[in-house]
Amino acid sequence: MHIPSLREVVSAEEWALRCDLAACYRLVAAYGWSDLVFTHISAKLPESVTGGEHQFLINPYGLMFDEITASSLVKVDMACNKLHDSPFPVNPAGFVIHSAVHEARPDAVCVLHTHTRAGVAVSAQAHGILPISQQSTFVLSSLAYHEYEGVAFRPDEKPRLQADLGNANYLVLRNHGLLTVGRSIADAFLSMYTFENTCRIQVDALAGGTALTRVNPAILAGMADVMRVATAGQGAQLAWPALLRKADKLDPSFRT
Repeated sequence: MHIPSLREVVSAEEWALRCDLAACYRLVAAYGWSDLVFTHISAKLPESVTGGEHQFLINPYGLMFDEITASSLVKVDMACNKLHDSPFPVNPAGFVIHSAVHEARPDAVCVLHTHTRAGVAVSAQAHGILPISQQSTFVLSSLAYHEYEGVAFRPDEKPRLQADLGNANYLVLRNHGLLTVGRSIADAFLSMYTFENTCRIQVDALAGGTALTRVNPAILAGMADVMRVATAGQGAQLAWPALLRKADKLDPSFRT
């Protein structure tokens, strides 16, 4: 399907955000975290672009993640009204979850939600995330849980989800999947990379059928400082340029 380019229609700031978000969708597909058309990544537009209104970009419902482009992303307000012409709808369940987080967390530039096999498996385990890997120490430093209430299309679930999330950047949606919150698209992606690997490692470790060694609880303290040191003070921005190069090598059409 041909989708007209918005490059000359939107501001340079919005276009840059659209390109980063489209790249994020392509990378999620490349790493095998997508679930056909049924999960979402959203990015909040800066108030300098929206004039103070709360607006965000989300995927057009019906496109696979490896089809998404900067111009196909749908801009919506907090009432799920589309703010430009698009032949695609927005998934109501996706809107409820993402609008809830953006509404409650002013710092949430990007919200990334997945239904991966490992993520859903761990979300169903009563003990949740175990401190058994280096990856898990980063997750456990900012982790919350939200109980399953069925497919999330009812607005009345929003306050409970918001209360459960609090100030955490990693959220286990019980019996459902994983969610990360980031101050940038890069932050949300790197957090999900860590979250997903935490779950894969845990599933593999438990499958071994032997006793597990747990990380000393004292090590869990101060993980924010550890992350700053590990990324040379750049956080997710250390890896994001390389990830954009990867997305360009796979298929640069996400920039259209």
